[in-house]
Amino acid sequence: MERQKEFVLRTLEERDIRFVRLWFTDVLGTLKSVSVAPAELESAFDEGIGFDGSAIEGFARVYESDMVAMPDPTTFQVFPFEGRGIGESARMFCDILTPEGAPSWADPRHVLRRALSKAADRGFTFYVHPEIEFFLFKDIFPETGEKPEPVDDGGYFDHTTHSVARDFRRQAILALERIGISVEFSHHEVAPGQQEIDLRYADALTTADNIMTFRHTIKEVALTSGVTASFMPKPYNTQPGSGMHSHLSLFEGEDNAFHDPGDEQRLSKTAKAFIAGLLRHAPEFTAITNQWVNSYKRLFTSPQPGQISEAPSYVSWGKANRSALVRVPAYGKPNSARVEIRSLDSATNPYLAYAVLLGAGLKGIEEGYELPPGTEDDVSALTNKERVAAGYQPLPANLSEALDKMESSDLVAEVLGEHVFDYFLKNKRQEWEDYRTFVTPFERKRYINL
Repeated sequence: MERQKEFVLRTLEERDIRFVRLWFTDVLGTLKSVSVAPAELESAFDEGIGFDGSAIEGFARVYESDMVAMPDPTTFQVFPFEGRGIGESARMFCDILTPEGAPSWADPRHVLRRALSKAADRGFTFYVHPEIEFFLFKDIFPETGEKPEPVDDGGYFDHTTHSVARDFRRQAILALERIGISVEFSHHEVAPGQQEIDLRYADALTTADNIMTFRHTIKEVALTSGVTASFMPKPYNTQPGSGMHSHLSLFEGEDNAFHDPGDEQRLSKTAKAFIAGLLRHAPEFTAITNQWVNSYKRLFTSPQPGQISEAPSYVSWGKANRSALVRVPAYGKPNSARVEIRSLDSATNPYLAYAVLLGAGLKGIEEGYELPPGTEDDVSALTNKERVAAGYQPLPANLSEALDKMESSDLVAEVLGEHVFDYFLKNKRQEWEDYRTFVTPFERKRYINL
């Protein structure tokens, strides 16, 4: 750690970096930032940066508001594309501490660290590979709620020649790779203006940090391209929404704990119990992985003729089945064994989301949950009667139902900790109440002449 601090201070001097941004997130996953001059960073490493926690969503009450942002030098990264001729900038993520130096229970990064520590006690390292979808719009109208115009008319895997989308993805990937975030794939998604960029797998904490950096970078590159990037889960009525399918794996040292060459499905007992944990607790953690009112319009979408819709609405798993909540991808090398959970959307708080997913999987391993039979059905194409007969339990249909399930979950309360658990429920109950009592243009159009 000391060598890393020395490296940071030396790099600031050698590269003439003028601004250092210290980043952290609130409970809802909103990125927060404070800039410090390079000359002040050495003391920031020793003492941190004090701030008013009561002004941050979910951090502290007024009478206990003093909090400290402590820079993590292992997350230091130069942002060479942001200087614009006035010197480069850099960023570091922070751990949030109390004035006494203890980790803050309200810090989402600390929530994930606790979950990873529990996995490490069992000998596991948790890796994640996210597939992040988002939209590019020509204009947005948040004040009126008017439908935005996409930057192109492309569809799935379309090569949008000379369009904003193709050039945007190239510029975004170059920017991400210049700050040390490896990209595996990128392509146009199903809906007009919709993009997907897949990050290379990494340990869960690094991945969560990378997702927060990704969102910032994508929005910055979009602005320089004269367009707007949005991670809203479902911006259009009749088009697919934006998910963040995440591939999960556990390693024991150098060995993939999910692989068993002797098993018919090449899945170890650990992998099967982990999947069973995800399935059993999925309704309880859905409020975390899908935290907005709008999230449920992606999960429970109206199928359109001739259109792909792969957002999972029911609890099931299958081998290479893209209609299932949990999919086991076909893989070659043993170390590629993994499971993919498909319910997350791109607007989730990645620290909390990966913490509850790991918590559910570990619970399955600890309790020896039995994995139910996999499905080969297109679950979304079945009738309700057929789904009931097959035992496919629905996910919560809206944010209110998801909060009810979460509130009754001992597992989610344990993973998040009492502070985050209570604040999240309180904040989201208010969001649901605001939505429930709001009269929409849809209602006026349909009912005003009754």
